[in-house]
Amino acid sequence: MKFITKIQEIWKTTELRQRILTTLGLILVYRLGTEIVLPGVDTEHLAALSQQTADNGVLGLLDMFSGGAFSQASIFALGIMPYISASIVVQLLGIAVPYFQRLQREGESGRRKINQITRYLTVVLLLLQGYAYLKNLSAQNIEVQSEFLALLAMAAGSMFILWLGERITDRGIGNGVSIIIMIGIVARLPFAFYSELVSKVSSGLMGFLIELVFLFLVFCATIMLVQGTRKVPVQYAKRIVGNKQYGGVRQYIPLKINAAGVMPIIFAQALMLLPVSFASFSNIEGGSGFVAAFSDMTSVAYNVTFFILIVVFTYFYTAITVNPLMMSEEMKKNGGFIPGVKPGRKTMEFLDSIMSRITLPGSIFLGLVAIMPAIAMSCGVSNQFASFYGGTSLLILVGVVLDTVQQIDSHLRMHHYDGLMGSGKFKGRNI
Repeated sequence: MKFITKIQEIWKTTELRQRILTTLGLILVYRLGTEIVLPGVDTEHLAALSQQTADNGVLGLLDMFSGGAFSQASIFALGIMPYISASIVVQLLGIAVPYFQRLQREGESGRRKINQITRYLTVVLLLLQGYAYLKNLSAQNIEVQSEFLALLAMAAGSMFILWLGERITDRGIGNGVSIIIMIGIVARLPFAFYSELVSKVSSGLMGFLIELVFLFLVFCATIMLVQGTRKVPVQYAKRIVGNKQYGGVRQYIPLKINAAGVMPIIFAQALMLLPVSFASFSNIEGGSGFVAAFSDMTSVAYNVTFFILIVVFTYFYTAITVNPLMMSEEMKKNGGFIPGVKPGRKTMEFLDSIMSRITLPGSIFLGLVAIMPAIAMSCGVSNQFASFYGGTSLLILVGVVLDTVQQIDSHLRMHHYDGLMGSGKFKGRNI
């Protein structure tokens, strides 16, 4: 009943209803676009591409993020991933290159320049990845009449997806780019769920029910990982200006247990592909055992190495994104201090020590979430359904859903006040 009441409140709020309907309409446009095949592509041989995508872990990951458009040779085949890759590159340049550091400090004008550079880099990556995609089609004996026209269609399709994401952010609800990625992941869930259910009917439904309970527990643990924070108390000095008092209140700095998000998994997956790619191009027969071990996602060698890389990259990415020195300087500038800790260098060392302590369990937990699909596959879960037990897809799914729910909750709170000329009474509701 409480859930139904919330739905009624959302529907009665005009602005929120319009934003949700706009978001659903733009998502429908995106899903319809995934069914449009590239011009000049022979659709009779697309089954070979689907088989290759299912057998290759990397191509399967790209297909999942694109909502199946990759294996269907759609105009949205490259999805939003080139833009994500360009954003990561620009973010790393902001750490190492002084020019990008200066742009980050320039406020809104600097942000516009960074967005423009990111778009230019996205177009470059689209052309490179689109050319590689078309060559892969040729390798699968899929005829493309005009590669130039197909390349332009893929580039235009990906930029159109980016435009849809921006429209969702401006006029809809939630972060548009993140929602599009989430929809691509969720689009595969019904097919994976149905195939897993059919495969378990012959052996009894008890095993399938156990899988669902375990999946629910994994979701709960992932929510705890995404939401977990360490609150550091900050006291602000009391100041009296005229007849008003400023400061004198205690606030908290929420330090996230998983400050790196999904980036360590992405970095680790990219690094895990390098030795296999080099070995596949070499003619050394002795490397066959190595290739076999690191090509099998369920092998012990693959998962142990993957786990260690995620722990290392979690520390690395947290170190470059969380700056205790800048945080201590901002606190000192605003008259804030941590009770029992001297301002300045001592505060920086205190924050750095806290981040080091909470990053260790966060990185271990993140590593376990990343290898959970391999554990599920080892226990008899199908490859498609096992991908929802962890990894990048689960973290993105949980993170986007939580962010969208928080935005809906904020809209509901904003509209639960009387009008300016009303009685002035606050409509107290627990939402």
